[in-house]
Amino acid sequence: MIAPRFWASARPGILARGLAPLGALYGLATATRMGRLGARVDAPVICVGNYVLGGAGKTPTAIAVARLLLNAGERVAFLSRGYGGARRAAPTRVDPQMHGALGVGDEPLLLARVAPCWVGVDRVAAAREAIAEGASVLVLDDGLQNPSLAKDYSLAVIDGEAGFGNGFCFPAGPLRAPPARQARFVSAEVAIGGMDAPASALPPGRSIFRAHLEADAIVGAELVGRPVLAFAGIARPEKFYATLEGLGAQIAARRQFADHHSYDPKEIDEIVAIARRRGLTAVTTEKDYVRLTAAQRLMVRALPVTLRFEAPERVATALSAALQARRLDGRAQR
Repeated sequence: MIAPRFWASARPGILARGLAPLGALYGLATATRMGRLGARVDAPVICVGNYVLGGAGKTPTAIAVARLLLNAGERVAFLSRGYGGARRAAPTRVDPQMHGALGVGDEPLLLARVAPCWVGVDRVAAAREAIAEGASVLVLDDGLQNPSLAKDYSLAVIDGEAGFGNGFCFPAGPLRAPPARQARFVSAEVAIGGMDAPASALPPGRSIFRAHLEADAIVGAELVGRPVLAFAGIARPEKFYATLEGLGAQIAARRQFADHHSYDPKEIDEIVAIARRRGLTAVTTEKDYVRLTAAQRLMVRALPVTLRFEAPERVATALSAALQARRLDGRAQR
């Protein structure tokens, strides 16, 4: 879906206020569901989620967290629902050489480049499969609002520019539940970009980690001063456009699609034809790029981005403490 513009309005309008009672019910149901006890598995679970619908930077954050854990000597495995892929009851390990986005979803293909990734509706079964194959710690990409799997440390990712939108719950706004209700299940927040004082729902004493998204330097250098046709099927395509402009690319045309959009061959053919006719470079996000066929990728440029923590040592220390606490607790219960 493409987020309605009124979700981002600082002053909620008539439509948002009219939908607010329905949003209140939705938020209550979500918050109640989050309070259910989840199944405990034989490895620590680190959850990377967010308070709102749509993208806040969860997948780049999950990758950055996984790299910190890998650097610490952990055997990491990702767990993902595989949004946009086939609905799977049984867990499946993602093989980027064999699977495509229609089969497993776009984000798992990116995650699997870093560490083994398992997709499936049953997250507990996926977790047990990953542990059986040697994982010492699990990173759950999304799932903050899903109580099926007990978490040992949960990060809520916040877009520093968008914050909580208009402050209403879906469908009146972007929130999945009131932030304060969700924050009860959050260990720390990751604020990506934005202002010096990011929106936060945490009580005093819990950590807020600042971070930013950094575009690939090599691709970025190639796009400086170049006229481009930018297209994206992500929750906030304006972030992608702003990144391109920040690199010095000249956006001459834009095409916007719904998040996780499955591209029809005609759509890509049209984009490429327009780009060629006007002398533009067709460029998209890495998440969109993996949804294209091998032949289509030859005609399109991808702009990868990496999440950089401003104080990675703080995040690494917090993760280490969470793992140690879980393992000490596990030994005490034996």
